[in-house]
Amino acid sequence: MKKSSRISSLLAVVVLSGGTLAACSKPAEPAKPGATAPGTAPSTAGTTYPIKTDTTLQYWGEMNANLNGLKSSLNEVPFFQEWQKRTGVKLKFTQPATGQSKEAFNVMLASGELPDMVEYDWLSGFPGGPEKAINDGYILKLNDMIDKHAPNLKKYLKDHPDVDKMVKTDNGSYFVFPFIRDHEDLMVYQGTMLRKDWLDELGLPVPETMDEWYTTLKAFKEKKGSKAPLSFLSKPRAMEGIYNGAFIGAFGIHRLFYIDNNQVKFGPAQPEYKQFLATFRKWYEEGLLDKNFPGMDSKALDANITSGVSGAMIGNAGSGIGKWLPALQAKDPKADLIAAPYPVMKKGDKPKFGQKDFAFTSITGNVAISAKTKNAELAVKMLDYGYGEQGHLFFNFGTPGVSYNLENGYPKYTDLIMNNPEKLAPAQAMSLYFRGSYGGTFIQDKRYIEQYLTLKQQKDALAVWKHTDNDKYGLPPVSPTPQEATEMAKIMNDVNTLVDEASLKIILGSEPLDYFDKYVEKLKTLRIDRAVEIQNAALDRYKKR
Repeated sequence: MKKSSRISSLLAVVVLSGGTLAACSKPAEPAKPGATAPGTAPSTAGTTYPIKTDTTLQYWGEMNANLNGLKSSLNEVPFFQEWQKRTGVKLKFTQPATGQSKEAFNVMLASGELPDMVEYDWLSGFPGGPEKAINDGYILKLNDMIDKHAPNLKKYLKDHPDVDKMVKTDNGSYFVFPFIRDHEDLMVYQGTMLRKDWLDELGLPVPETMDEWYTTLKAFKEKKGSKAPLSFLSKPRAMEGIYNGAFIGAFGIHRLFYIDNNQVKFGPAQPEYKQFLATFRKWYEEGLLDKNFPGMDSKALDANITSGVSGAMIGNAGSGIGKWLPALQAKDPKADLIAAPYPVMKKGDKPKFGQKDFAFTSITGNVAISAKTKNAELAVKMLDYGYGEQGHLFFNFGTPGVSYNLENGYPKYTDLIMNNPEKLAPAQAMSLYFRGSYGGTFIQDKRYIEQYLTLKQQKDALAVWKHTDNDKYGLPPVSPTPQEATEMAKIMNDVNTLVDEASLKIILGSEPLDYFDKYVEKLKTLRIDRAVEIQNAALDRYKKR
């Protein structure tokens, strides 16, 4: 599937042309009586599905980008059609244009008319945060409703207190039906990688330290003729590719907030950030970074890699290796990619930072219930379906006999998904029939990723990238108070603008390295210390949940 969990479809591949889909004919094996899907709770006394109701609920949510060009409405997507059939609840959909959910969300808020259910990032996307959204009468506090009408989610949270503290506010308010990743392999998806065939040809090892990376990139430039040895995204934010810790983490800091000695710090305000900028300035001057990296979007990055312009990159296992390697090998069968550890300074050290999401993040797939709905109980019962046994299989794997078959108890995707007769990419076919690849109101199953990552290089990458201390230093999903969140948003809007502008000026050489000192003073005038204070207070409250 992103904080580049922050990316809306972290494991999505580029959208290809679509067409009519056909179901596989092999019948599904029946589920074994009493069997419980991994990560789910057995259904408890409560709702019987399908629910007998004539009520239609309104649902607001963005269509997954993989469906662009395939379907024009969520109501046309087989998953949503089947979800309504299974739960017995009809839905009327409103969807913002892909990539414009924030703008559409703000328009909806201004209108004062919210549908029954809203799929959105309420933690960081609503001004003032979820507690303010509850206090202002936009969404419901769900505690009583979950307790009375959502036995599946209730039991899961009771059995997983570490997740339970993530999905509520400091005041103990549940505000969404959450998307939960149930295994470490589902939380790691991004890192550094290189052309293995180039390394082999040049007799170079996979680089681990910053010095080894410098040597490797120099060799790619001088001996392979690479015009842009290292490429990474800089859209939608400047240097987007480093946000999860690549290269900057070698200096012991993070691009965002992180924890050090039980205190929150902001990486770009630390002295070590100057060392990072100095290194990238040197690499840029020597032609080791793409000269156009400040404007690097996914299309340009794809072109750099698949054309052989770049030999090292930051990317995902799914939409990176899964897309780039087949394209490279179509031109050169000997081409290969290999994951590299997150860079460190001293060989043998464990990387301090690396991409790793928490079991719960607010970015994708979480659904709140409007405070104005007249059908809260029905909405809760419908949403709870995804956390039960049958809902778990449905959200992760789809419909038996169509998108998966049970083989010795293992839900195996059919050719409709993995070898689509209409030549749809797996991520596209997956997005049509289930939500395992992009989030929703359910618990994600590790057996999804086991099948989605079909290449050995992809599976090997996860093992390499997850070897970090991010659990120790990463900042969990804390939530400032409504007042703090409003203050924080204003501070960080100005701070991030300054960080992006100053960083690019120093790296590109339009300002001297000593400009860093003036930049730090400016950060202080923008009240970065207050932002850190707010985050520390939020972390203290989080620990007490």
